[in-house]
Amino acid sequence: MPSFSRRNIVCTAAATGALALMYAVPATASSHREAPFISNQSKVDGTDLYMFRSYEAGRQDYVTLIANYIPFQDPQGGPNFYQFDQNGLYEIHIDNVGDAKEHLTFQFRFKNTSNKLALKIGDKNVLIPLINSGAISAVNDPKLNVRETYTVDLVRGDRRNGGRTRLTNAVGGAAEFDKPVDNIGDKAFGSASGYESYANQHIYRVAIPGCGEGKVFVGQRKESFYIAVGKIFDLFNLNPLGAEVGGNKNDLEGKNVSSIALEVPISCLTAGGEPVIGAYTTASLRQGRLINPSPKGFNNATKEGGAWSQVSRLGMPLVNEVVIGMDDKDRFNASKPSGDAQFLNYVTNPTLPAVVETLFPDAKAPTNFPRTDLVTVFLKGLEGLNQPKNVVPSEMMRLNTTIAPVAAAAQNPLGVPGGDKAGYPNGRRPGDDVVDLSLRVAMGALCALTGTGDTLKVGCKPADAPAGGLALTDGVRKDASTFKVTFPYLNTPIPGNN
Repeated sequence: MPSFSRRNIVCTAAATGALALMYAVPATASSHREAPFISNQSKVDGTDLYMFRSYEAGRQDYVTLIANYIPFQDPQGGPNFYQFDQNGLYEIHIDNVGDAKEHLTFQFRFKNTSNKLALKIGDKNVLIPLINSGAISAVNDPKLNVRETYTVDLVRGDRRNGGRTRLTNAVGGAAEFDKPVDNIGDKAFGSASGYESYANQHIYRVAIPGCGEGKVFVGQRKESFYIAVGKIFDLFNLNPLGAEVGGNKNDLEGKNVSSIALEVPISCLTAGGEPVIGAYTTASLRQGRLINPSPKGFNNATKEGGAWSQVSRLGMPLVNEVVIGMDDKDRFNASKPSGDAQFLNYVTNPTLPAVVETLFPDAKAPTNFPRTDLVTVFLKGLEGLNQPKNVVPSEMMRLNTTIAPVAAAAQNPLGVPGGDKAGYPNGRRPGDDVVDLSLRVAMGALCALTGTGDTLKVGCKPADAPAGGLALTDGVRKDASTFKVTFPYLNTPIPGNN
């Protein structure tokens, strides 16, 4: 496997190690508040997408998909806490052909219902202002003032015109699922461990039409992304050649996020003998919105209608945030992978390496333009790792479903470069360090690794990368041991009382 020195990358002939680095997208922060419009629509702001073969014991024949939304959640976010938008449409799309189009789409719609909990005050029954009236321990607990439920549809073909079927509870057949209320605090759930016991009741076995059984969970989790985001956006106010572990604090450590998690049989996701699947998540709103000047009743402040309009898009991490230019960020969020040619200049002539060189003159930016190395890894995947046979260049996360999962204890946070082909960029697991890998690729790691004979067929050579990729880091790292080892893998959210 290739190893990273402080000033250069030691080039080796180990192709599997080289493969992982190539596919990483040049970027430096997770997709939180990444575009002007979406920064005002936090309920439909997608933050991270994970896709990996399940490494929970006995679940190796499944793929786990996790789409995180609603960034920067303060645990003490009452009294309404963080609910999904009942006027929104949340989707996870699968391209199992490689043609840059969705062929399977899992659609999530939410509904919030007031339980109208009231207290007798004098001779009047008066509605309480809180989301709960006492300790909560069960699904649809009578002491919960707002019930949040959702449905899941599977659309085959075009997301709007394809055939539609509904996922149902494998136990009882219900087509509506409950989402747990957020982690209000330890007292609200009886103890420090009470919330996870309550939340686990919301992990459902689901019948997927034509596919057998899977699992679904929707609910609040501890923020899973890790990064020194404050220092990075302060013009890289850190030592990018410093310690890879413990050099800086994780600025998201005290935040929560809302997750949509699915576990689906591999046989349901693949098609036609092609083992590589691509995925991305989107959120859409209705095109028309009228403000109700005198709302009465629960969730009646607006009236919305018209066609769906996509406002958020996320495949590989960090793309819109630090790759796409400011004037095109909203356009990217509204686009589909099939139209990605319009953003090609941001990949062939990226600005991030030039910014890094300006701030750190020793970190010389690559000189090969167009950046064919980034075009290959960013828009197509790598031959032998995660490139579909008939790929149409487009931005999405790709996973080779024939590569066996690695148990949590054996996972390497540097993924394939660390000898772990089941990790990033072959999909993405919670513990994979996408920030460090992405920074290194942006500075030319791929050109150094491909060698003078361009073994990896990326159209560049070591001389094109004066810095050799460098061992760039934000100084923050976690690994699989810091996450759960069972579905939905992400950790218990931080309680509001903490």
